[in-house]
Amino acid sequence: MKPYPTGLIRIILAIITVPIGLSAFSQGRHELSVRQAVDYAAKNNVQVKNALVNVDIQQQTNREITGLAYPQLNGNLGATYNPNVAVSVFPNFIAAGTYGVLAQEGVKDANGNPILSPTDFGIIQAQFGTKYNANAGLDLSQILFDGQVFIGLKARKTSIDFQKKNVEVTQEQIKANIYKIYYQLVVSKTQIELLDANISRLEKLLSDTREIYKNGFAEKLDVDKVSVQIANLQTERLKALNSIENGYFGLKFLMGMPIRDSLVLTDSLSDDQIKGGLLENTAYQYSDRKEFQYAELNKKLNEFNIRRYKLSKLPTASLNAGYSKIAQRDKFDFYKGEYFTASSVSLRINVPIFNGFATNARIRRAELELQQTVNNIDNLRLSIDNEVEQARTNFRSAVATMDFQRKNMELAVQVYDQTKKKYEMGLGSNIEINAAQTDLKAAQTNYINSLYDAIIARIDFLKATGKL
Repeated sequence: MKPYPTGLIRIILAIITVPIGLSAFSQGRHELSVRQAVDYAAKNNVQVKNALVNVDIQQQTNREITGLAYPQLNGNLGATYNPNVAVSVFPNFIAAGTYGVLAQEGVKDANGNPILSPTDFGIIQAQFGTKYNANAGLDLSQILFDGQVFIGLKARKTSIDFQKKNVEVTQEQIKANIYKIYYQLVVSKTQIELLDANISRLEKLLSDTREIYKNGFAEKLDVDKVSVQIANLQTERLKALNSIENGYFGLKFLMGMPIRDSLVLTDSLSDDQIKGGLLENTAYQYSDRKEFQYAELNKKLNEFNIRRYKLSKLPTASLNAGYSKIAQRDKFDFYKGEYFTASSVSLRINVPIFNGFATNARIRRAELELQQTVNNIDNLRLSIDNEVEQARTNFRSAVATMDFQRKNMELAVQVYDQTKKKYEMGLGSNIEINAAQTDLKAAQTNYINSLYDAIIARIDFLKATGKL
């Protein structure tokens, strides 16, 4: 008997390998419907939590982008000590100026001759500055135009929507797995009930066979065969219970529930609920799928990226202003003396002229990435169509198989009951009743398997059409 499909077995095996020490020390009791289990997972599943954190991270990134559009104000404070003030060397303009004034005024030397200016006045060595300098000021800058910042501001909402949609996609995947495991665990009750019914039948048969043996109409071998069958069913029941317990571990892990907590499933499931008139309305739209909505938002972000790089070719403009107080001293005594004021206002326009075709390469790369996204969306449409058609076919087949196996199981019960009556009346053999019991068990196994398959097929169809 196959209680769970391969994919879910992996989930269950994964939780078995998780150390119990990771679970909470406090134990709680949870009685949950499948919708409540999904809501619980939406708050506690680690993947969903991380997806929600990504939304918060994107919000902070958006705040950072918004901050670029606001004025930027920075303060600065500094002090400099010059042990050796730099010496500057320059032509002796003082002597040249002095001779020029004397010549202009017509001053003569002691002999009454005009004073002649020498051809070379030499150079002067001088130190400009002081040993101690200090300054304190404010710098203000404001972006007037920057295409990349402008696009960043426009893309903020799409970026948030993109991360929120990722949360929904993650929740949808978790939801589908929760539905599958939840309802399989619900159906597992039927499996245990059928095993209990079989054990009860065989115990009754064992009691009757013993009486027949006492009366000399049966062999000891017949009694032993029935005892072996009961032992085998009890072993199978124990294995089924262990498998169900592991299924509960897997469901708790998927929901983010402490393993030590008690979980009770309150929903029930019948054949009619599985059918549920699902195939009466099979219309679907691509936009119903969270993955498709996610891909469309990714396409918008790619388009913003292209626009960002294209606008980077335009000039940028910024306004800058500065105000500072400066002190110069030969001694470290800034607490007294005069401070000089310096201020400036400037407009800066940066015009991109040539950067080695790097911007063109960025634009082309963004266009190619957009083309990849468009290709992925086209492929997603094909994938959705394929999933829907396969899911529809699988669901129809699973429902038909489930109905057939249920009727076959009911017939097997009737055959067993009639064979047992014949055996009790001495008109049948032990071989016949053993064969009837084997057929009944096979029919029950097939019915349980068809129930599991129908559940998976129903959930897959709902997920494929975006109606889960």
